[in-house]
Amino acid sequence: MTDTAIRVLIVDDQMMVREGFSVLLNAMPGIEVVGEAVDGREAVERVAALQPDVVLMDIRMPVLNGLEATREIVAADADAKVLVLTTFDLDEYVYQALRAGASGFLLKDASARQLAEGVRVVAAGEALLAPSVTKRLISEFSKLGEVGRPAERAAVGELTERETEVLVLIAQGLSNAEIADRLVIAESTIKTHVSRILVKLGLRDRTQAAVFAYEARLVTPS
Repeated sequence: MTDTAIRVLIVDDQMMVREGFSVLLNAMPGIEVVGEAVDGREAVERVAALQPDVVLMDIRMPVLNGLEATREIVAADADAKVLVLTTFDLDEYVYQALRAGASGFLLKDASARQLAEGVRVVAAGEALLAPSVTKRLISEFSKLGEVGRPAERAAVGELTERETEVLVLIAQGLSNAEIADRLVIAESTIKTHVSRILVKLGLRDRTQAAVFAYEARLVTPS
């Protein structure tokens, strides 16, 4: 492995799952598994010690579940990137995990290629939502009603018209390059807009920006 390899910590209470993911990811170019944890509490400790680039986090674990572990990890390091993994495509923690700071979500039956690509996407600071998870989120957002959350609605006023437009496209799942093509402006300009959006709204990444846009009803489930 090179010094530029994406360093991954695998967190799961099942040994076979940890070992399986470790073998799969270590076989992928540019990815190195630097450690494992058997529950959320150990995950928090190992993240502090190893400072991995990406944490693969199971949700349902003893001692401390993945949701609480994600909250603690993100609270301790705003740049931490957590990719949540579960066998349940309708897990009740999906929405909460993303709001807690998870950068993405994948099912455990994802292929080795999908798993590796998920790690790379999250490490690069992009959002990652499996299609089935997106359906779950839409279901949750639909419960907010037509008005949305007051705090989020008020915060939208801090954004310029262009920043609001970019935020809506982020929530629709477009990459920076795709947004640039849609708005016919330079990708570097989009990156600047995204950075300003995150700062103004106090958000840590594109995933939280997408969640914010739905909660503010800038984007409505269809």
